[in-house]
Amino acid sequence: MTRGSAEERLRRILAVVPWVVAADGPKVSDVQDRFGYRTEAELQADVDLLFLCGVHPFSPDALIEVDIADGRIWIRFAGPYFRRPLRLTRAEALSLVASSAALLGADGQDANGPLARGLAKLAAALGVDPDEALEVELGPAVPATLATLRQAVAEQRQVEVDYYGYGRDAHTTRVIEPALVYSTAGQWYAAGYCHLAGDRRLFRVDRIEAARLLETPFAVAPVTAPAAVYDPHPEDPLIVLELEAGASWVGGQYPVEELTDLGEGRTRVALRVSGRAWLERLLLRLGPDAHVVEGDTGAGADAAARVLARYGQERPTR
Repeated sequence: MTRGSAEERLRRILAVVPWVVAADGPKVSDVQDRFGYRTEAELQADVDLLFLCGVHPFSPDALIEVDIADGRIWIRFAGPYFRRPLRLTRAEALSLVASSAALLGADGQDANGPLARGLAKLAAALGVDPDEALEVELGPAVPATLATLRQAVAEQRQVEVDYYGYGRDAHTTRVIEPALVYSTAGQWYAAGYCHLAGDRRLFRVDRIEAARLLETPFAVAPVTAPAAVYDPHPEDPLIVLELEAGASWVGGQYPVEELTDLGEGRTRVALRVSGRAWLERLLLRLGPDAHVVEGDTGAGADAAARVLARYGQERPTR
C-alpha cells in the first residue's frame, strides 16, 4: 500500500492504533506486513501524527505516546479518558445498528463473524431487532404547522407565529421570514429572520403553538445550510458543573468549553447558558448528580423552591 491520500492514511491509522495497543509491543515488521507499510519510515510518518492527539488541556501528559525501540512499537493512551469504555447515546447506538445491519447485508459478509456478533449484542442492549425495520420519528411537529412553514419558504412569505421559548420560559408572538425548514437530532427546525429579535433565529417547530401565513413577501438571502441547534456566544454566562457518573452524558450532549475528568466516573464541565430557565430545568432534571461550582450557583435551589412552593413545602437549604 502506498502512502495514499489523507483519508486513506487516516483510515489506516485508525486501524493500526487499537491493534498495536492490544498487541502491547508488536514487532514493527508485523505491523508493516499486516497494514501494508512498505518501509518502517512510512509507518513512522503515520504514527508521528499521534503525538499531536490527546485530550484537554493538551499538555505532554494528556497526549498519546508512541515508542519504537528494538524493532517493536508501543502506543499508550493519555490518562483515564481513553481507558474508559465508550458510551454511546441511544441515537448513536441506533445509528450504529442500522449502518452495521446494512453492511452485514452486503455480499461476502460472514453472517457469524465479529460484525454480526457485535451487532447482535448492541441490538440486544437496545431492545431492537436488527432484522426488522426501525421506525424513526422526527419530532412531534404539527403537520399543519410544517405545511405552513414550507409554503412560506417556497413562496417567500412572512409567517406570524405564537412561539414558546424554552430557554427563557416565555410565550411570544412574532413575525418570521423562514428561509429553511429541516430536521436534525430528532426534531424539526425553521431557520430565518425574526422581526422581534431583529436578527436570524432558529425555531423548534414543535414549540410553535400557531402559525399564520401572511401576504407580505420577503427577500432575505436564503440559508444555505442548517444552523447549529445552539451556537454559544461569548456574552452568554459561563457555568461550571461538577457531575456524578449518572450525569456524565451532559458533556456529550451539549457544547462544552471544557471537560475535566475527576475520576470514578465524575466530570467537571464548563458551558455557556443562553437562559436561566434552561439551566434550571437541566439542574432539576439532574437532581443530586449535578452541582454548580462556578456561575449561577443559586439556579438549582431557586427552581426547586418554586416547584416545592406549589406543594406548600419550604425552601430547601444547601
